[in-house]
Amino acid sequence: MTETNNIHAVTEGPEGDDTKCSFHHRMFLEPQKKKSNVKALLLKQAKKTCSCTPAKMKDCILGFFPILQWLPKYNLREDLLGDVMSGVIVGVLLVPQSIAYSLLAGLEPIYGLYTSFFSCIIYCIFGTSRHISVSIFGVVCLMVGQVVDREVERAGFDPDPAVFSALPAPGGDGNVTGNGTTPLCDKGCYAMAVAATMTFISGVYQVAMGFFQVGFVSVYLSDSLLSGFVTGASITVLTSQVKYLLGLDIPRSGGVGSLITTWINIFSNIHRTNICDLITSFLCFLVLVPAKELNERFKSKLKAPVPVELFVVVAATLASHFGKLRETYGSSISGHIPTGFLPPRPPDWSLIPNVALDAIPIAIIGFAITVSLSEMFAKKHGYSVRANQEMYAIGFCNIIPAFFHCFTTSAALAKTLVKESTGCRTQMSGLVTSLVILLVLLVIAPLFFSLQKCVLAVITIVNLRGALRKFRDLPKMWHLSRVDTVIWGVTMAATALVSTEIGLLVGVCFSMLCVIFRTQRPEAPLLGWVAESETYESLSAYKNLQTKPGVVVFRFEAPLYYINKECFKSSLYKQTEVNPEWVKAAKKKAEKRMLREKEGGSGDKQSSIPVGLGLEAVGFHTIVIDCCAVQFLDTAGIRTLKEVCKDYGDIGVQVLLAQCNPSVRSSLLRGEFFKEGEDHLLFHSVHQAVDFALGTQGASKN
Repeated sequence: MTETNNIHAVTEGPEGDDTKCSFHHRMFLEPQKKKSNVKALLLKQAKKTCSCTPAKMKDCILGFFPILQWLPKYNLREDLLGDVMSGVIVGVLLVPQSIAYSLLAGLEPIYGLYTSFFSCIIYCIFGTSRHISVSIFGVVCLMVGQVVDREVERAGFDPDPAVFSALPAPGGDGNVTGNGTTPLCDKGCYAMAVAATMTFISGVYQVAMGFFQVGFVSVYLSDSLLSGFVTGASITVLTSQVKYLLGLDIPRSGGVGSLITTWINIFSNIHRTNICDLITSFLCFLVLVPAKELNERFKSKLKAPVPVELFVVVAATLASHFGKLRETYGSSISGHIPTGFLPPRPPDWSLIPNVALDAIPIAIIGFAITVSLSEMFAKKHGYSVRANQEMYAIGFCNIIPAFFHCFTTSAALAKTLVKESTGCRTQMSGLVTSLVILLVLLVIAPLFFSLQKCVLAVITIVNLRGALRKFRDLPKMWHLSRVDTVIWGVTMAATALVSTEIGLLVGVCFSMLCVIFRTQRPEAPLLGWVAESETYESLSAYKNLQTKPGVVVFRFEAPLYYINKECFKSSLYKQTEVNPEWVKAAKKKAEKRMLREKEGGSGDKQSSIPVGLGLEAVGFHTIVIDCCAVQFLDTAGIRTLKEVCKDYGDIGVQVLLAQCNPSVRSSLLRGEFFKEGEDHLLFHSVHQAVDFALGTQGASKN
């Protein structure tokens, strides 16, 4: 059936005109004709996409390389000071964190510095956000580290965490064989090969997401889900760092239940705690935690946060070097960090089958956090970012550095907040940060030889405070939305207790189930009239509402489709207190009893059974269904509406639909909801439908 102009809504007639019964004015709606020539549409789109003009080429290049747009317009007088200040401060903070997070990823400290250096430069070229800081991120480092440990163990290397390899010899190609046993690549080199390969694959996934414009995937990662995931991963990160705080030499646990396994190993070996590492960890906590709190409390008064982490690293390195803590007490130290850059090396293509699946959640988390942060800060500062270009940017921040001994990166909230609060104006701030890291790589890096690993672990744990503080916000979250709180809790527990990848999958599935459940059992109230208005609201939510005699107004607050069709019918029957099937069954039963009594000779006697259970027994003559919250109908929903109209019609009750959106109207027409030759009465408001019902009932009595 095609849509025609016989869809119309009945409006009120002239006041006091009882003979018209509210039929006086009719508003006809003729649907727009939709273009159904798919071939023509495809040809038009293909022509538009494939056309190549100088102007389009210029726009394409400028869009793909945003630096070509903002750099020529760069205002030295207004922007340079803020960019230099924020870039230097973020660089100073990033140096100790890069070294610390390398430990979390199961790699050597130099690789964290490489990663931060290249990611800052590449995002400056491809990124559209002026404020986000793209570098190492604790949760992503944890996910990388879990895969690295698994593959290193598979390759037959000693899982003992104390056994770190030398870096590939400068000038050597550092290629890896299938089992990682070549003289040029020992454990540390093989671990980096695994991380670089997974980083490359993650970047390819992210660029592919940008190319195919699948940024919509991020809508399935709600704020509560991401928050729960980050908090659960932070608990896992904290657990993985405890052994360094205590100076324990235990293997790193991975896979399902690694959190519990790690704690069991810690308590089993706690008698071997290194007292020197324990005291150092305590002293570092004693300095870092209060200093971080003071930085946050007085951030409005400070022009820049105090780089207390750098001070702690310098002091701890000097104390370890001159106190000979490694030789005297056996403290675990960072070891040799070379200056300069290692020769580029391609990823190990033979490892792709091993890490391809692991790269999927890393890619999704990386782009989701990057896009959400870039949009948040762009909205705050009044400019726009392009989500697909952000996916290109973060993808290239992983693809290109994968050839330079780097691991996976994404935007990081803590460093982004520092960058914004210290006066960042443009992407130039990222270039300044990379220059600070370059200075460390070329000159300062070897000075961190004696830095204890427990100090790096303390820095990592202290930076988890923001995620762990979410537990403090649970009462407020519960008050705002219980569903979001449950999603947060389930995602957090699955991420911490099972694994990060499974936790993310569980969170997504549970969130979708919550959405389905909320549409499966939606609110379905009866509505009452607000006096002296045309408004109808829920009788269960508001007081002093009135009802019209003989008319029941019912609202179903969800789409009507196969999942909730039975809920729709049961809610309607429950609210109206009339099940038409039961009424019809009772009428048939009464009629049979009356027939038997007549046949038995009692036809002249007054029967105690009512002649018909009609309108007097039902109590109303019209049901108005408010469809304002019904976004769509499927075939099961249309069939359900037909059944409801027929069943109530059989007992003398008419069913009217009000406030249907165009999608619902179109579905009703295509589903042949209206009988042939019948007026398609669809009301634009509940008030119109109620007046129509009262008018028709009055006319029938007359």
